[in-house]
Amino acid sequence: MDETDSFIEEVTEEVRRDKLFAAMRKYGWIGVVAILGIVGGAAYTEWTKATARNKAEGFGDALLAAVESDDPAAALAAIEADGSRAALAQLMLAGQQAEAGNAEGALASYRAVAANAAAPASLRELARFKALGVAGDTISAEERAAELSALAQPGAPYRLLALEAQAEAAVAAGDPEQAISLAKQILAEAGVTPGLQQRATELIVALGGDPAEQ
Repeated sequence: MDETDSFIEEVTEEVRRDKLFAAMRKYGWIGVVAILGIVGGAAYTEWTKATARNKAEGFGDALLAAVESDDPAAALAAIEADGSRAALAQLMLAGQQAEAGNAEGALASYRAVAANAAAPASLRELARFKALGVAGDTISAEERAAELSALAQPGAPYRLLALEAQAEAAVAAGDPEQAISLAKQILAEAGVTPGLQQRATELIVALGGDPAEQ
C-alpha cells in the first residue's frame, strides 16, 4: 500500500507541475508586462522628480542671479515663469521696487500678486499686507482699515502683523485704549514670535497699560 500511495503522489505532483508549466507558458507574459510596467513607472516617477527638482533649482538660481545683478528690478522682471513661481518673482520685484523708491511700481506689483489666483494664499496675503506699506495716501483711511480687518481675521496667515498694524493705526488716531486692546490680543495668540511679543509689550507699557492684565 505504501508503494502504491507513493506512486500516486508522484504522479499527482507531476500532473501539478505540468499544469503549472502550461499555465506559465500561457499566461507568463502577463507577469512580464506587469514587471515592466512597475519598473517603467518607477523610472518615470524618478525622472519626473528629477525634472521638477532641476526646474526648481534653475528658478532659484535665476532669482539669486537677478538679486545680485546691477539692476535687480529689471532682471527679476525678465524672469520667465508661471503660476506660483511667477508670483514669487513678482513679489521679489515689488520689494526691489519699493527699496528703490518706486512706490507706484511696487504697489502695482504687489496688487498683481494679490490678484494672481495661481499663487498660494500665503503669497497673495503677504502681497496684500505689503501693498498697504507702500500705498501711502493713495488709499483712504477707511480702505486701509477694511483691508487690515480682512487680513487680521482668525486663521489668516498674517493675522498677527495685521493686528500690530491696527494697533499702530489706533495710536496714530489717538485711541490708546484700542491700541492696548489689540496689543493684548497679539500677546494672547499662539505662535507669536519673540520679536512681536516684545514690540506688543513695549507698546502696552508706553501707553500706560499693564501687559499682565487681561
